[in-house]
Amino acid sequence: MRISSGILKGKKNRFDSTRSTLRPTSSKVKEALFNILVQEINGARFLDLYAGTGAIGLEALKRGASEVFFVEYKKSNLKYIKHALERNGFREKSKIVTKKALSFLEWAARNRLFFDIIFLDPPYHSDEIDYALLAIGRSHILSERGMVIAEHFSKRKLPDKVERLQKAKDYTYGDTVLTLYRTF
Repeated sequence: MRISSGILKGKKNRFDSTRSTLRPTSSKVKEALFNILVQEINGARFLDLYAGTGAIGLEALKRGASEVFFVEYKKSNLKYIKHALERNGFREKSKIVTKKALSFLEWAARNRLFFDIIFLDPPYHSDEIDYALLAIGRSHILSERGMVIAEHFSKRKLPDKVERLQKAKDYTYGDTVLTLYRTF
């Protein structure tokens, strides 16, 4: 996987897709995501839920996020995240949490954590996205002017409202959609 911008632009992070069931965000979608976030990312507390290889959270750090929480429950995937953070010098600005996404969201709410940007990219053909959006919408972990961006399969339409979350816009890139939510 290649870093797409900033001081580390062009640098590669090791990821062997032949040995994994992960579906990393494509370079095209990742670049589009950070074009959407360009005005919001600097100094933001960022949550990379369903972190997988950690590529999105790493890109957030590279583009000026003050802190990133990487939430990934598969221990086999954690080595990619740890290696990338250490290799790029971002270990101090990150927290790696080994929990399932919904457990983390409950824990974060109980511990009064908040995030400016929450990115979620659960498995495409599961109902995880519905449960995660509901948990985020019911909690107060999203800062007042924060946003949630959900990456999902284009054939799945997400609701316009989920508790306190209001859909702001859908961005479509082939079979992938980025849906942006804000609180209302």
